[in-house]
Amino acid sequence: MSENIMETMIKETAKVQQKLLKGFENLMNIKDVESGVTPKELVYQEDKVQLFHYKPSKAVCPVPLLVVYALVNRQYMMDIQDDLSLFRKLVDHGLDLYVIDWGYPTKIDKYLTMEDYILGYMDNITDFVREKSGNEKINILGICQGGTFSVIYTALFPEKVKNLVTMVAPIDFCSGDALLNVWAPFIDADLMVDVLGNIPGEFLNLGFLWLKPFQLIIDKYVGLLDRIDDPVSTQNFLRMEKWIFDSPDQPGETFRKYVKELFQENRLCRGDFELGGRRVDLKKITMPVLNMFGEQDHLVSPKCSRPLTELVGSKDVTTLPYPVGHIGMYVSSRAQKEMPPTVAKWLIDRSGRIAKKRAKKISTKKKRGKAT
Repeated sequence: MSENIMETMIKETAKVQQKLLKGFENLMNIKDVESGVTPKELVYQEDKVQLFHYKPSKAVCPVPLLVVYALVNRQYMMDIQDDLSLFRKLVDHGLDLYVIDWGYPTKIDKYLTMEDYILGYMDNITDFVREKSGNEKINILGICQGGTFSVIYTALFPEKVKNLVTMVAPIDFCSGDALLNVWAPFIDADLMVDVLGNIPGEFLNLGFLWLKPFQLIIDKYVGLLDRIDDPVSTQNFLRMEKWIFDSPDQPGETFRKYVKELFQENRLCRGDFELGGRRVDLKKITMPVLNMFGEQDHLVSPKCSRPLTELVGSKDVTTLPYPVGHIGMYVSSRAQKEMPPTVAKWLIDRSGRIAKKRAKKISTKKKRGKAT
């Protein structure tokens, strides 16, 4: 009996060794991990901020869609690989897609404020898309922190937005039960910004990892060993790891206001949040709203996103929860199958053939970046 056990152990050990050797060979052969797979064109740039255009193969929706991602991570999560690309699927469903790339802030950018991002870059980009497309109003899709920015922007400039879509967007920062909401009251944002200037992306990443330490720090690497001999799985794993740790620094003044006035004081939900001296009244959002969130989201809990439905002034509000987590909203098989056609149909049904004007008649700012 003992001989059989020993023979089995030797065979299993040999199998593990062969798998590891094959895995090391796979790792050595992977020269680069590409992401952002859908063809795009750089059409506008201002400082470090870029705007990319993804042309549809068939134009179905007459109103362009502007995607606003978070400052914390990179927007290519939505286009991370061929079979997991929300951007490609939206384009395939006939949406004329524009996506903001916020870039990588450096020390000189530590004084950039939320006003600079929302009233400056975002408004200039919106005007550019309006002018380029000839539409007086455009559709906006805001994701995570970019969803918060999009809600604020739409409340301040409702005349420029046809339809608003939000995805895992934090709105009510006090009602959530996620650990970020628990930790936020103890963050001394003033001290952090005064000492560090910009908040390092590595610091924020460490905080996100410790929200689910076993799953995000240990379990995923143990799981990698089960498929390390598969070159496709290994490359997909590395592609995801690249995105997770590709975290830009946060401009200090933007971080200060975001943490103090939104996370700690919940001013957006209370109705007394101001930007550039203007009060942000969510009741001014009267256009159609699609609010999507993950029921298992550990970063932005459903309790944090769902209240948008009641806070806006629109009579056409669609609330769409998915049984997934934060990242699952982008890459889970269910989200990839159901979300693109749902979003596309919702937008197409509400876009119609709205009135257009010649580009030169659309009101735009004098100071802006340049088209490329």
